Amino acid sequence: MGRISAVVEQAITTGYLTVAAEQKLRQLLTTSYDYEDFQSFINLQQYAMEGMVKQQSREKISNQNYCIKR
Repeated sequence: MGRISAVVEQAITTGYLTVAAEQKLRQLLTTSYDYEDFQSFINLQQYAMEGMVKQQSREKISNQNYCIKR
């Protein structure tokens, strides 16, 4: 199926977490995962909070709010 750490590595490398990758993470988090995957997910959260990884889903929400306010 894949590993959380692989999805996280892609996001950190590109600096961008796509909607598809977020969906994949949600799916993977419902399965059994090891400590390495757990740590990778925590690292991704930290990168996102610090602005080092952008989330496509948040950009879509931001763009929708901008269009509504205009």
